[in-house]
Amino acid sequence: MERTLETVAPQPEIVQEIKAAGGAVLDYCYQCGKCDVVCPWNRVRSFSIRKVIRQAAFGLPEIDQDDVWRCTTCGTCPAECPRGVDQIKLGVAVRRVATLYDVFPASARGVRSAGQSLRSDGNPLGNERCARDAWANGLGVKLHAEGMEVLYFVGCYGSYDPRMQRVAVATVNLLQRAGVQFGMLGKEESCCGESIRKTGDEEAFKLLARENIKAFIDRGVKRILVSSPHCYHTFVNEYPEFMVHFEVVHVSQFISELIAAGRLELKGRVARKITWHDPCYLGRHNGVYEQPREVLKKIPGIQLTEMSENRKNSLCCGGGGGRIWMETPKGERFSDIRLAQAKDTGAEVLVTSCPYCISNFEDSRLTLGEDQTPRVQDIAEIVLESVQGGGGVP
Repeated sequence: MERTLETVAPQPEIVQEIKAAGGAVLDYCYQCGKCDVVCPWNRVRSFSIRKVIRQAAFGLPEIDQDDVWRCTTCGTCPAECPRGVDQIKLGVAVRRVATLYDVFPASARGVRSAGQSLRSDGNPLGNERCARDAWANGLGVKLHAEGMEVLYFVGCYGSYDPRMQRVAVATVNLLQRAGVQFGMLGKEESCCGESIRKTGDEEAFKLLARENIKAFIDRGVKRILVSSPHCYHTFVNEYPEFMVHFEVVHVSQFISELIAAGRLELKGRVARKITWHDPCYLGRHNGVYEQPREVLKKIPGIQLTEMSENRKNSLCCGGGGGRIWMETPKGERFSDIRLAQAKDTGAEVLVTSCPYCISNFEDSRLTLGEDQTPRVQDIAEIVLESVQGGGGVP
């Protein structure tokens, strides 16, 4: 018989566990339903975060086990709440209780396996730690040493996923062309821990954070360059909980700096109509909206057009909150809707800068038909085209 939250402990005990895990905000909710109105899930199926909050207040007596794991932590609903309820914080608190009692429905078992892989090899993908920097063979990248300008923190998907390895290579090429003195951690790099924390596994997050912090300090790291908004978010907003502070810059911001300093020259024409997708953890969670757009507008030949939902209203790709490790049925993928919105602009290419977004968009292209949807590129890839002289395949 499958374990469920309502059977693992008495309901009053569950309520106290939720509050102790950071879910005391449930007391502020007066069930107005504004969070449900803006939730992207309700475009593809019925889901009520308001109901999850209500169930949490009573100890989850009749909770749908799958609903515990549905939130993508996109950040849309907290901004709309008139009572200041942080639905993400509450949802994570419920997941912490589920993790504590080892309650994982079939839809969330990928979270369990991701957690096991993170503990053993520092990544959620089941790959060996010793292969973490194999993608960089032959590129001449050094390990970070004190005095270098930046540490390039590649991230798990850039290290292991074939599609995202191409983004990592493009980023390295840009840094080398700009004459940036940079290094990597190689096999010493571990997952940033952002997503496993959002699934409720606080212990795994702390383990990973401490490993990275030790590596940063041991190598004299002052400034960290990241390709993933999830790494950006956790380094900026969560690692300071460990009484450390590092300067963190997302690749879109760093490219903007390099262009402004004259270290990168956008000399090649890239005659292409594009649209920019704001990743949730770059835009809504951290307010980085304009720098990527400014970079793209400087590329000769680029025509940038906006989707109907952009900046703070950008539609989530569906990969946050650990959802990247869970299977989402065909017909329930936000990324399908987002690609349709990109197509409606007439764009040939959907440009973004997040491994989860790119992975989900590429999967949707396979489902919807590659000839029926815009191509997907990371901002580093399209900038590199121009730096190399342009003329890439449209």
